Amino acid sequence: MAKRRVRLRIRGRVQGVFYRDSTQREAQRMELRGWVRNCSDGSVEAVAQGPPERVAALIDWCHEGPPLAQVAEVAVTEESGDTEELEFEVRR
Repeated sequence: MAKRRVRLRIRGRVQGVFYRDSTQREAQRMELRGWVRNCSDGSVEAVAQGPPERVAALIDWCHEGPPLAQVAEVAVTEESGDTEELEFEVRR
């Protein structure tokens, strides 16, 4: 089965609005692996891996995020390799 792995950097009003937890729920619903965390610059970073169409769906979701978020930008970087996570986790 083909897999796609991406690193996302989400900027805007994305901390303190349940962005990480909502991203985790969406990714788990889509059966993706990876992680999401807050960054010191106020952005959110995530790595997602799975079937290409599901990864694309998560990227689309990240442009909106949870109801209280105000997403200004989602930067997507394609990556190679395999994530070590067995599911999708929130990193602190």
